[in-house]
Amino acid sequence: MSYTKSKSTKRFSFGINRNSTSKKAGSNVLTISTLGDYGIYSGATTALTMTVKEATALQGFLNDNLSEITSV
Repeated sequence: MSYTKSKSTKRFSFGINRNSTSKKAGSNVLTISTLGDYGIYSGATTALTMTVKEATALQGFLNDNLSEITSV
């Protein structure tokens, strides 16, 4: 089963591609890209690509640490 989703903000574009039946490299990835000229992000577009497993680790880190900031 294939799953593709994307979302954009003023500064970033987020995309996820998953394929539960594929074990092929690059088939389950999360990509975060900067968009165009926006303050400190002006210039060339930069992209970060990680596996879904790495993205899940990042999600846990952000959930743990951002919840402390918002609860203060």
